[in-house]
Amino acid sequence: RLGAPSVLVNNAGIDQPPDSPGGRHHLKDLPIDQFRRMVEVNLLGTFQVIQVFGARMVAEGRGSIINIGSLYASVSPDQRFYDHLAGDLPFLKSPAYGASKAGVVNMTKYFSTLWGPSGVRVNTLSPGGVLGGQDEQFKAKYGSRVPLGRMAVPDDLTGPLVFLATNASSYVTGHELRVDGGFTAW
Repeated sequence: RLGAPSVLVNNAGIDQPPDSPGGRHHLKDLPIDQFRRMVEVNLLGTFQVIQVFGARMVAEGRGSIINIGSLYASVSPDQRFYDHLAGDLPFLKSPAYGASKAGVVNMTKYFSTLWGPSGVRVNTLSPGGVLGGQDEQFKAKYGSRVPLGRMAVPDDLTGPLVFLATNASSYVTGHELRVDGGFTAW
């Protein structure tokens, strides 16, 4: 009804919050189904949406796909951010999260080279930590690791997202734009 899409913000993704019930395991006991589900949603979900919308963009000869990655596509989580959390077992950020988001970054590069000649740009926007109900100790630990001294707020992602979605980035494809307050500069 609205015609072919010209912009796709592909935000398929799940993560494991530190306080999720029954979510803590020793790494040797991490349920494979939990690992698989994160990969299926974060990576396969992203792929499936690209299949549907990207094919229409290619047929139209234009479009911008922005896949949402993560800081953890590039660096491993600092487990010390979580060592203050109470519980029978220490919280460990799942290895599936970063691995699946790294796959999203690589898949972005794949589709950017495949569809670039058809006028479709494909990029990744990888945010660092975004405020969302984290406890004060976590926010202080995280902020001390960021050159800008704080976590992102949702509005910090608006400008970079608009840039990737519009003709302001008409010669940008296959790029991972990290919006991390300088976290990866160290």
